This record gives sequence, C-alpha cells and structure tokens, in this order.
Amino acid sequence: MSYTALVEHFEQLHHLQHLGAICGWDQATMMPPGGNEARAEALGTLAVLCHRQLQDTHLPDWFAAAEAESLTPEQGVSLHEMRRAWRDANMLPADLVRARSLAGSRCEHAWRSLRPANDWAGFLPLFEEVLNLSRQAASARAEALGLSRYDSLLEQYEPGMRSRQLDQLFGNLGGWLPDLIRQVQDRQRNEQVLKPDGPFPTAQQKALGLEVMALLGFDFDHGRLDVSAHPFCGGVGEDVRLTTRYDEQDVTQALMGIIHETGHARYEQGLPAHWRKLPAGQARSMGVHESQSLFFEMQLARHPAFLARLAPMLERHFGPQPAFAPDNLARLYTRVEPGFIRVDADEVTYPAHVMLRFEIERDLIEGRMEARDLPERWDQLMQQYLGLSTKGNHKNGCLQDIHWTDGSFGYFPSYTLGAIYAAQQAAAMQRQLGPLDRLIGEDLPAIFGWLQQHIWQHASLLETGTLLGRATGQALDPAPFRLHLEQRYLA
Repeated sequence: MSYTALVEHFEQLHHLQHLGAICGWDQATMMPPGGNEARAEALGTLAVLCHRQLQDTHLPDWFAAAEAESLTPEQGVSLHEMRRAWRDANMLPADLVRARSLAGSRCEHAWRSLRPANDWAGFLPLFEEVLNLSRQAASARAEALGLSRYDSLLEQYEPGMRSRQLDQLFGNLGGWLPDLIRQVQDRQRNEQVLKPDGPFPTAQQKALGLEVMALLGFDFDHGRLDVSAHPFCGGVGEDVRLTTRYDEQDVTQALMGIIHETGHARYEQGLPAHWRKLPAGQARSMGVHESQSLFFEMQLARHPAFLARLAPMLERHFGPQPAFAPDNLARLYTRVEPGFIRVDADEVTYPAHVMLRFEIERDLIEGRMEARDLPERWDQLMQQYLGLSTKGNHKNGCLQDIHWTDGSFGYFPSYTLGAIYAAQQAAAMQRQLGPLDRLIGEDLPAIFGWLQQHIWQHASLLETGTLLGRATGQALDPAPFRLHLEQRYLA
C-alpha cells in the first residue's frame, strides 16, 4: 500500500527531526562555546537531509496512489498533513535551507553573549544575514502559496491565519486594552505588595520548580528541566526538554517560566502516541501550543487558588516570610506594570509586547524597514504602547528575544492568539466542570483530563478553527479574554 510506504517514509523523517531537536537543545544548554561552528554545520547538514526526505521523488506518486486506497477518516487527514509538509518543503531549494540553518545557528549562538553586552553593532551583521535569507524564503513561499511574504511565513505557525485578521484582532484589543491597563493601575496604586526577600539559590529554585512540575502532572520519565539563556520547550513528545533561567534575587519569574514551559510539555506528552511520528500527530499550531502554556501560566498558576497551594511550597524551600502569604502572592502575581521584558510581563500588558513585534516583523519581511532601523522603531513603539523608552537599552529592547535570531518570523502573533484561545478554553471548561477555584483546590487532574479530551488527543487531526469550535463552542473571539481580565483585575 502506498499509504503504508508514506507512513514509513515520514517516520524516518521524524527520527531525523528527533535528533535535530535534541542536538538543538544541547546547543542551547550543554554544548561548550567552541563547539558551535561544528554544531551549526552538523545541524545544517541535518536540515538538508530532512528537506531531501520531504522532496523524495517517490512522494507524488505515493500521494496519488494513496488517495485511491480505502483509508479511514483519520488516515485521510494524515495523508493531507503529509501533503502539507511535502508542499512546504518543495517551496525552498536545499541550498537556502542549509544557509538559513547555518545563519540561524551562528546568530543565535552569538546573541547569547552579545545581548548581555548590549552589543547591537556586533549583532547587526549576523541579523542582517538571517533577515536576508528569511526574506528569500518568504518570497519563495509567497509565490507558491499566492500570499504576501509575511502571510506565507505566518502560515508555517498558524495555518489559515492572515495578517488582515490579526489587524482586526489587534485593533479590537487596542480599542479597550490601554484603558483597562490604566484602570487596573489606578486600582492597584495604593495596594501594598511585598516582594520576596532573597537571595534564592538556584539549586533550591530548581527543586521548587521540579515539585511544581510534578504537581502539574509532568512525566519525568519522558522529559527533564535544564538552564538556557532563554526559556524554551523542545525535544519530542517521548523526550521533552524544558529550560528556564534563574535570578537568585527573584524567585517569581523563573517559577512562572517553568510553569509556562510545563504547559507546552504537557501538550507534547499528551499528543496521541500512535500518531506521534507523523505530521498529523504533531501540535496543531503554535497558537494552540501557546494556548496550553498560557493556560498553565495565566489561567491556572496566577489564580488565587493555585497560589494558595504554592505558598507552602515556597516556605518549605526558602523559609517562611510575609511575602509568601497567599493573599500577597495573589497581589504579586497579578501586579500590572508596563515593563521592558516580554517574558516577564503581566498578562494585561503582555499583548502590547506582541503587537509591537507583529508590526516590526511584518515590516521587516515586507521590506518596509531594514535591520539597521530596528532599535529606533522598537523605541518608538515601546513608547507608544507601554510608555517606556529603550533608547540605547538594546538588551532590554530589540535584543531581548531569541526568535528572530534563527529566522522565526511570523511566530509572535501565536502568543496573543494563545492567550485568547486559553481564555476561551477556560470559560468552556468552567461551564462543563465548574469554577476553576474548586477544580484547582480539589481536582487538578480533572483540568488536565479536560485538556486531554478536547485539545491534546486531537493533535493535528482537526484544523484550528474546528478544534477550537468543538472545544469551546465558538470561533476565535477576544470577548472571553477581555472578560477574564476584567473579572480578575477589576471585579
């Protein structure tokens, strides 16, 4: 059967991608600095091998023959997702794939030292090469798909989403979010919030993080926690690699980073094992992926009921102090204050960080601005959206994120889409199971069971709109997100 041949072929591709994911994790966590050039070349070669696997000349004939076979509905979807992967690979020549992999590895590796040094001048030529190659890839994809250059990249992360829809969505948010931020800040102005008194040794922070991961159902037989310059979740479903970064003067941020990445990891671990090696068994989209991490971090972990469970853990690891009182933790983790760093942002100002990046990356890819203009444009939009200036402060401005270093343009909208999806899922879950405070306090497994049933087990077997509609009863809608923020911060 041709479908059987396709399954075997794509399972081989999965094994190559598995190796690439673990090599990439090692590059970000364990690899000595002197190994980067050799690792970059090895990953470039591996990227070409994966690309060639998707350009195998047998595939068109196998696809055509498989369509004539008697397939189950799920196998039919699987065939469609294989075709999507094949289509995407055939848009780009192998030499461009290799060049992008090399440039991304070099830029990302250099970023780890250039960002702390605030060295924009050193970063710029590396970034210009990444941007140039990303534009070439976007042009090739745009021509093949009949889309704009930016939309052709957006399609990689959120299939079916277009920038015109994002303009409408962000326009909706922009219509009410600034006023909400002002209202919440006015309400919180006279609140007394105690910051935990450090230091907080890294080893103890990691021990706390592992305990919280266990509470959240992470499977340590199929994953681990490490340290990197920028938190991420990588690896594969059978072997999920989480990372965070620690500040020994601040216990709050690393912990939320761990919880965020645990949401990603639970999704990966919850994908159906029998589909895991095929495109249909992968995560539906990055917006859906971010909805899981943001459900864990925002809907769940910042809820007063969860913080009440967290308080005794903090005391066990760091000793009692007034800042660890549940009511103070609730004020601390719902404090709304515009800041420079996206990954440290509260959930009310977070969308502003995403809108800023969306505007910039679209203009970069479409050729409406150049890499050298990035610091000035970043400063302009930070002042517009958050009232902060990053002039000369590159490490907390345009150098703060890892995504563009490897050419991941089109990814950032996934964060706000994820926040909206997460709010819709939380609202639907509570309609079916009852209020979150009871579930968090008494039955956390019921929460994970709902996510498994409605999100995780479907992988890419359903399109995003269908997945969201079946899980929540509605299409993409920012109204539940707005209601969530108003109830948490103004009620």
